[in-house]
This record gives sequence, structure tokens and C-alpha cells, in this order.
Amino acid sequence: MRNFKRGLALVMGVAALFTLAACGKTSDTTKSGDLKSLTVQFVPSSNADTIQAKAKPLGKLLSKELGIPVNVSVSTDYNTIVEAMGSKKVDMGFLPPAPYTIAHKKYGVNVILQSQRFGVQKNNTGLPTTDLVNSYASDIIVRKDSGIKSIKDLKGKKIAVQDVTSDAGYIFPMVELDHKGIKPSDYTTVTVKGHDQGVLAVENKNADAAFVFNDARNLVKKDVPSIFNDTQVLYQTTPIPNDTIALRSGIDAKWQKKITDAMEAITKTKQGAQIMKDVYSWNGVTPSKDSNFDIVRKYESEANKLN
Repeated sequence: MRNFKRGLALVMGVAALFTLAACGKTSDTTKSGDLKSLTVQFVPSSNADTIQAKAKPLGKLLSKELGIPVNVSVSTDYNTIVEAMGSKKVDMGFLPPAPYTIAHKKYGVNVILQSQRFGVQKNNTGLPTTDLVNSYASDIIVRKDSGIKSIKDLKGKKIAVQDVTSDAGYIFPMVELDHKGIKPSDYTTVTVKGHDQGVLAVENKNADAAFVFNDARNLVKKDVPSIFNDTQVLYQTTPIPNDTIALRSGIDAKWQKKITDAMEAITKTKQGAQIMKDVYSWNGVTPSKDSNFDIVRKYESEANKLN
């Protein structure tokens, strides 16, 4: 298991170099914080190419609402978008909780909205509840035929994880396993890109378990209809605040409100709601504030101390 602090420092450094090389000039903004155009970036929770195609139409909807050009893209990973927002090459980012808290601390990025999703039924079907929720959990999934019956059985096993800044794919399950006496040194990890790939690693027996968001198995259900019969949730973490829509520093209050209002309006339209559902399985957005993510900071601090 990689040391969280050293691993994060490495990827943030690489991301900074990549961003400066790849993103070009800074966003078109006047000194007063007024916007002449808006750059929006997503992070991939599954196949990046698929997300790019699904997210692109959001640009036209936002441009119509705001009256300025809007460019939508997908970052290579969590850290790239943090650095891009810090250098003002990206104005608005769709950030998971941990990357958001890093961006807030490091560059003054501020949350404006938080996603809402339908909950997930606790019957190993992945089916949604009828209630919208502002949080989710991380699942540790295993194959039913793996012989892994409790978290103690994870000792000596290989676990598929996401980037070190992923809440559900790394931080929360790692910290909670440590709380229960399963140290990072007790198992090995393999990093995969996308929660769908974590699920498939377990399905295809390339990993004994995976840290994924609840219930990421729905991402592959179409291609692997047997996924819920083949696998099960071994452990589920405490709730994690839902993902954010956040703005970089330097955007004035007028534009912050306009962008917030525009995104709320768009997600209530048929087309906008479908885009959010297709990209991230969001079912709505709700106003948010920075203090909602204090639990994330607590878990980050604990993860930072683990070897």
C-alpha cells in the first residue's frame, strides 16, 4: 500500500506539470472577476471517452443560460482538475469530496452545489430507492465464490483501488479497515482507472476485492448481467458527502449566482437531467456549503498518517 501523503504529493506534482503543458492559456476573465467564457471540466468515474461524449451537450445548455461561450472537457484524473482550477485554466469543476477539499485548501476553490442521487436498496440488487439523498457510501465488493466471508479474510489479498484522492475508491474504506484492525500493510493494492474497472477486476478474478462507490456494479450490469449474482458487498462505509460542483477563486459573486442558478435550472430540464444521469448517475443538485465536507477532511487526515 502506498503512503497516502507521498503518493498524493507525487500525483499532484505530475498533474501540475501536465496541466501547465496541456491546458494552454488561463480562462478568459476580467480583473473584476467577470467572465467572458466558461471552462468546465469533469473527472472520470468510469470510461473517460464515454463521459466526454455524454458531458459535451452540457456546454450548449450552459452557454444558452449564461450568454457566454462554454467549453466542456474531461480531465485525466482528480489531481489534474485540481491543478487546472488552481491555475485558473478551469472555472467550474465537478469534483468528488476529497479533491474538492484539497482544491479548497490549496487554491480557494468553493463549492456551490452538491449532487443528489436516489439511494441504493440494501438487498444486493443495486436497485434504487425512491428517496433522494445527499450522501453515498463506499462498498468493498468480493466474489461470492471467493471464500472471503469477513473483512479479516482480506488479509493477504489483492484489492483494486482508485487514485489516492478517491473517497469511495481509496480513503474511506482504507481508513475504516484500519479502524477495525486491518492495516494497509495487511493487503496489497492495484490501482485501476474507474469504478467500473474495479468491479470488473473482481468479476474477472484479477483482484480479490475492490473499493468502489455504492453500487458501482450497476456500471457494468448491461455488459455483465450476472454481476449481482457473482458478487456481493462485504463491507459498507459510513456515509460520504455527495460530489460537488465547485468554482475556482476569483469569480465574482454575480457570476457565482448566475452559474449556480443556471445549473439548478438545467438539471430540472429533461435534457439536462439526462446528461447528469448519463455522466454521473446524478438525479438532481442541491445548494451546498464547505462545512458539509469536514468529515472528508477528518478521513483525509487519518489516511495521511497511514503507511
